[in-house]
Amino acid sequence: MNVTPLIDPFARPITYLRVSVTDRCDFRCSYCMAEHMQFLPKRDLLTLEELDRMCSAFVGLGVRKLRITGGEPLARRDIMSFFRAVSRHLGEGLDELTLTTNGSQLRRFAAELADIGVRRVNVSLDTLDPEKFAKITRWGRLPQVLDGIAAAKDAGLRVKINAVALKGFNEDELFSLIDWCATEDHDLTFIEVMPMGDMGEADRRDQYWPLSDLRNRIAERYTVVDLAERTGGPARYVRLAENGQKIGFITPLTHNFCESCNRVRVTCTGELYMCLGQEDRADLRAPLRNSPDDTDLTEAIRAAIARKPKGHDFDYSRQKIAGQVSRHMSHTGG
Repeated sequence: MNVTPLIDPFARPITYLRVSVTDRCDFRCSYCMAEHMQFLPKRDLLTLEELDRMCSAFVGLGVRKLRITGGEPLARRDIMSFFRAVSRHLGEGLDELTLTTNGSQLRRFAAELADIGVRRVNVSLDTLDPEKFAKITRWGRLPQVLDGIAAAKDAGLRVKINAVALKGFNEDELFSLIDWCATEDHDLTFIEVMPMGDMGEADRRDQYWPLSDLRNRIAERYTVVDLAERTGGPARYVRLAENGQKIGFITPLTHNFCESCNRVRVTCTGELYMCLGQEDRADLRAPLRNSPDDTDLTEAIRAAIARKPKGHDFDYSRQKIAGQVSRHMSHTGG
C-alpha cells in the first residue's frame, strides 16, 4: 500500500522521530531539570503499548529513524518490552532504532539492546572528573556511567558521547574529553546549552559557552577540517587532521540548523512538538485513546506536520532569553 509520506510546508520530508518514554530520570543535571522536580502523574503518560502504536504509525508514514529519549529512557519500568516491540520495524521501513541515555543503566541493558538491533547509543557525559560529575548531575556517579559505556562497547554498540559545553565548568576539560574519546574510539559531539525550563538558581547565560569559541580553541592544537557529512540530526561535523577523529557540533544558538530539519519530537504524554524551540504542539494521546484504529491518529499527525515552522529563535544576546520555552528538557526529550 502506497502511503503519502510526511512533508512539511517547506518541502522537508519528516523521516526522524524522537520519542520521550518518560520524564523521570535517576540524575538531576543542573541544565536539564530542577533538583526537586514535580514529575507527571503516571496516568498522563502513554503506556508502552500506546508508545509502540504511535511509533508504528509514524513508521507507516515514512519515518526511518527512531530515537528513544527521556528523562532517562532505561529507567522506565519494563522498557525493554517496548524496544523489542518497535524493533520489528527494523528492515521493514525503519532503518535505525537508537537511544540517548545517561549511561547509568547500560551495564544492565547493553547486550539486550544490541541483540534486538540497536547499533548505536548516545551517552550524555559532560565531564570526566568524578567530583564535578556528581555536582553537575547532583545524583550521578561517574564510575557507574563509565562502566555502562564499557558494557555498551563490549556489546558491539557504537557509542557517541554528547557533552554540553558549560562555561566555567568543563572548559578546562576540552582536550581531555577529546583525547579520552579518541583513545576509547567513541564519537564526540559538543552541544550548546539551550534555554529550556525554569532552572531556579541556574542562569544559562552564565553557563553559555558558544561552540564557535570552543572550536577556535581546538584549532589552536589541531587542524580542523569541515566535513560535508550529515546524519539526519542537527550536528555539523569536522575531522581533526592529525588523528582522524570526528567531532560534531550542535549549535542552535550560534548557527540556526533548521533549514534541513527532518525531525519531530513526541513527549511521554503524547504531545507532538514540531520544533524543539517552539511551543506549538499537537495532542496525539486523545486520538490514540479515543479510537482502536489509527485513522484519527494519522490525521492528527498529518495536521501537525502541516504546521511545522521554518525554524526556532533561540538567542542569548538579548536581556531576556528570546525563544526560551517553559518546559524542561526532560519533558520533551533530549
